[in-house]
Amino acid sequence: MKRAPHLALLATVLLACGALALAGQSAPSRSTERDKAFALEQQGNFEEAAQAWRAVAKARPSDAEAYAHLGLLEARQEHYKDAVPLYRKALALNPAMPGLRLNLGLAQFKGGDLKDAAKTFSLLLQTTPPSSPDAQRITALLGIADYGVGDYAAAIPHLKTAAANDRQNLQFRLLLAHSCLSAKQYQCVLDVYREILNLNAESAEADMLAGEAEDEMQNHAAAIEQFRAAVKADPKVPNVHFGLAYLLWTQNQFEEAAKEFQAELDNVPDHAEALAFLADSYMQLNRSADAMPLLLKAIKIDPHVPRAHLDLGILYADAGRREEALREFKTAVQLNPGDPNPHWRLARLYQAMGDKAQAQAEFEKTSNLHKLENESIMTKLKAAQEKGKTDEEGPLPPDNQPKH
Repeated sequence: MKRAPHLALLATVLLACGALALAGQSAPSRSTERDKAFALEQQGNFEEAAQAWRAVAKARPSDAEAYAHLGLLEARQEHYKDAVPLYRKALALNPAMPGLRLNLGLAQFKGGDLKDAAKTFSLLLQTTPPSSPDAQRITALLGIADYGVGDYAAAIPHLKTAAANDRQNLQFRLLLAHSCLSAKQYQCVLDVYREILNLNAESAEADMLAGEAEDEMQNHAAAIEQFRAAVKADPKVPNVHFGLAYLLWTQNQFEEAAKEFQAELDNVPDHAEALAFLADSYMQLNRSADAMPLLLKAIKIDPHVPRAHLDLGILYADAGRREEALREFKTAVQLNPGDPNPHWRLARLYQAMGDKAQAQAEFEKTSNLHKLENESIMTKLKAAQEKGKTDEEGPLPPDNQPKH
């Protein structure tokens, strides 16, 4: 099932981590220049403090402390990108300055440069005592940074440690579950799901994650039940009705699927995929007249929904509007070249138009894609069986999509 990026969840965790203190600055020396700079900094007079520290740096270009404090002043004003080169300059002058590398990592992290932040935190973790509070903080930040750049497999062990260190932290566990799902570690998702339920028994997001994992493991009935639980927990969560509807649709339960697609549209009227799949459900229920306006609206909202173009092509073909059908089927192929259905529709249309060569080419593509799809399904089933998760319903047919 297609998943939306979980940027809101990441933003929540980033905001929480934004409260982490910048630590480890050196104590002030007795020099007049430093005393003045420290005093201004403590008073919150950032502009004059920066001028004072720049005077110190000009007088002594090798003074790492001055550059470290200039970086700190920028960071305190949330000018994180400006803080980074100042911290780097200080590190080059004095790599052993306490807290400096952590401050660099935090500035990179808060400034959105998660890839470099992950590198900085990874190096820092190697030299930080494992049981220290700093190690726990850095481990959590490293896991979030890896998640943020899409390196989910790398994020998992760090997020597991972060979750174990903070047994009441729901956000760490949600990020961990998302990472496990993206890394195709489905049993990990279900294990974390049970932990989440202990913290929040009515978590719609957790139910959806578990449902997606069950679906990937070919446990379709269990997946549907998880999404039903998600709908019950919070029927207003984006995509909760769509997820349930899509699962019902794949199991040819079109009446209920249509109701759930409509429920999603009640929450999000411009949900293009919900419009397209609601239209498809109507077509499956012999309500094609109701489908056409929904498909046209879906394409107007988002012209990149393959199902909308495929079904619109079917309606055009049924109405004898062959050129328009040809255009829509070709668009569906471009948007989703791995789907055999538009190729099969193209083959049928070419056949009806008397173009035998094109028809044969599309039939061959359809056959090849069905073979690849079947091999993929069998691979998933074998992996599930090896983990003791044998599908009770047996192997699926080559194309488990609903047919018109």
